[in-house]
Amino acid sequence: MTASTAPTSPHLMNTYGRLPIALDHGDGVWVWDTEGRRYLDGLGGIAVNTLGHNHPRLVPALQEQIGKLIHSSNYYHVPGQEALASKLVELSGLSNVFFCSTGLEANEAALKLARKYGHDKGIARPQIVVYEGAFHGRSIATLSATGNAKVQKGFEPLVEGFIRVPLNDIEALKAATDGNPDVVAVFFETIQGEGGIHPMRWEYLRQVRALCDERDWLMMIDEVQCGMGRTGKWFAHQWAGIKPDVMPLAKGLGSGVPVGAVVAGPKAARIFQPGNHGTTFGGNPLAMRAGVETIRIMEEDGLLENAAKVGAHLKAALERELGGLPGVRDVRGQGLMLGIELDRPCGVILQRAADAGLLLSVTAESVIRLVPPLILTEAQADQIVALLAPLVKAFLAEPR
Repeated sequence: MTASTAPTSPHLMNTYGRLPIALDHGDGVWVWDTEGRRYLDGLGGIAVNTLGHNHPRLVPALQEQIGKLIHSSNYYHVPGQEALASKLVELSGLSNVFFCSTGLEANEAALKLARKYGHDKGIARPQIVVYEGAFHGRSIATLSATGNAKVQKGFEPLVEGFIRVPLNDIEALKAATDGNPDVVAVFFETIQGEGGIHPMRWEYLRQVRALCDERDWLMMIDEVQCGMGRTGKWFAHQWAGIKPDVMPLAKGLGSGVPVGAVVAGPKAARIFQPGNHGTTFGGNPLAMRAGVETIRIMEEDGLLENAAKVGAHLKAALERELGGLPGVRDVRGQGLMLGIELDRPCGVILQRAADAGLLLSVTAESVIRLVPPLILTEAQADQIVALLAPLVKAFLAEPR
């Protein structure tokens, strides 16, 4: 599709810099646009389409649920909530779950949990440690927790109560909080997504866990993008052998059906009481069925192992083709959450990749992000590299 034939949206707010493509349908890791052109989906709806498209077991389950009940409201018990909560508790080792609809909502709920935790301890102005380069959402509170001045600009005044520190520096965290009795929580992504695929080191995670225990803080880990098997563990922090007190989830949990969750351990599970928090759509029967079926299929098909194996294969192939090239700073990430950092802004690669039949994204201006469905095969990973590597090499050869 060329720009001249791109669909126009005269009635939509101008909030997205869209490519001139309208997708029509998909199957597995492939999608087709309205003009019949096929693309390899290396973006997975931004780490959402865990099971790819038109999954032969997910689709009938959702169709069955739609024929029974889509929404009822939280005035009533929703059996699917208990089923999905029980599974998330089992997988995480935590104890209780609140359901919402998006990652932003899950992160907002986590921030409210931290503030109420502080107030319950008699702290009038609780403070939460957040990180440089973080991205937690676009509501006023999650935007304030986010470490990106560009996305904050124009929405000041930001919400107070945040202390910002650099990644992977325990001494910086201690220095920023020593002697401050108002700190109540540390909040971060195990692997920063929008910030450029920057992982927290496993040893650092263990150090933060110990500091939270020592100082009676909540350890709150945003697993919205890096959770749900994307790295080869159910949740990325599990590589470090730790447990958080609060864990927001969303994106891949429903394989495309909007669903978010806040999973809490004993320290945070009883903070919210009736009237403290709520949602209209969160925990609806359709979303709960999507979550239950997603996890069931992931377990039956060994998709954690697949994400680890195919992700390692894809990363090795990218390193082989691109690592060490002038202009390539790093190939990093875990499982099927990978980033290729270049030494210059590379937003033009978005369109060039699409023209070549590959969907991906560019984040933090200079990082090519790959977060494909977890059903990706090694052969399809090789196709991604075959499509992407020549584009990157050609781009880096252009005069700056």
